[in-house]
Amino acid sequence: MTEPKGLAILICSPGVDRPDLCVTPLVHALVARAMDCEVEVHFAGPAIRWLVEGVSDARYPTPAREKPIRAFIEEAAASGVRLLACSMARSAWVADGERLVPECAGAVGAAAFVARTLDPAWGTMVF
Repeated sequence: MTEPKGLAILICSPGVDRPDLCVTPLVHALVARAMDCEVEVHFAGPAIRWLVEGVSDARYPTPAREKPIRAFIEEAAASGVRLLACSMARSAWVADGERLVPECAGAVGAAAFVARTLDPAWGTMVF
């Protein structure tokens, strides 16, 4: 059996109105990095809005509002998680003049995540 090299996570469902659904994949990414796993988080569809500058700053995943989604994004990037924006989603969901957070490592096409699902050295999760 091939030893896993990395974990690719696709966040495509949780829109900015559901921070409670966005935090789980970010926590899983942090845990995988703590296990010395290479990790990519691909943001696609309306979930790409989480990477738009200012959007995640005041969105909290719990009623107690301990930590905004932005803090999880910063923590993930600081730990070495590669945060990637789907290029097609960016065209559809990010307006001209809007910028992505500096933690975003770049844009990739859908083929990048599909390639990870086909690579036996990578595990994948979809949220």
